[in-house]
Amino acid sequence: MQTNSKSRIGLSELPDNSPGVINRSQPGDALASGGEGAPRIVVGDPFADIAGLRLSQDFDSGLALARPLLTVPVRKPSKEWFVRVHPGTDYRLQTAVIELKEDSELYLVDRSLWPELATENTFGPRALFTAYSRPGNVVFLWPVRLPGADGKLDEWNRSALQIATTLATEHWVRISSNRALGAYEARLAPASVSWGEPAWPKEPLPELLRRAFKDRFINSLDHPVLKRLRGEV
Repeated sequence: MQTNSKSRIGLSELPDNSPGVINRSQPGDALASGGEGAPRIVVGDPFADIAGLRLSQDFDSGLALARPLLTVPVRKPSKEWFVRVHPGTDYRLQTAVIELKEDSELYLVDRSLWPELATENTFGPRALFTAYSRPGNVVFLWPVRLPGADGKLDEWNRSALQIATTLATEHWVRISSNRALGAYEARLAPASVSWGEPAWPKEPLPELLRRAFKDRFINSLDHPVLKRLRGEV
């Protein structure tokens, strides 16, 4: 039986226009800068156009949308952050808390205990604002002290309230303390910044509170924190 001569032709012997040849170099294939023999840019090469691999200015905002909201910090904005405050009144709460400054902890207190704790100096009213930070794309609750029974409020908290209820609901702001002024100041993000609106949580405020205070809710006078404050432990 005679063997077809074409079956004995090696790959190197195939003509350049053969459909069996993949990515064979042609005279015009070399890069203009590299000349003959330079590496070729192959169609579909993911490294050919590095613009497709470059991080955009707001790349992490898309990632934030996909992250489940498991933890909600309760804290003041960092001085390095730009922040926004949710404009909806259904995303803010005036309530009462126990604040342990040495532990940097804030405990939400059940309303039934408020009369019993009225004379406790760590107990007091707070406004909790749903806020959003950049960088980090973190949803957090921003606590701001409210006037006490005497109606007095220091300028630090007065200025924080003003920023949270007005400027930060419409603009990205960076908050810093001015010790000479004795109050907080807010600086708007540069006009060149195009972050748009925050990725506000879909969860309602009660769910945010549940996740923020899951281990820090006082609903009994026998709570360890209250026992500690009474000197019982």
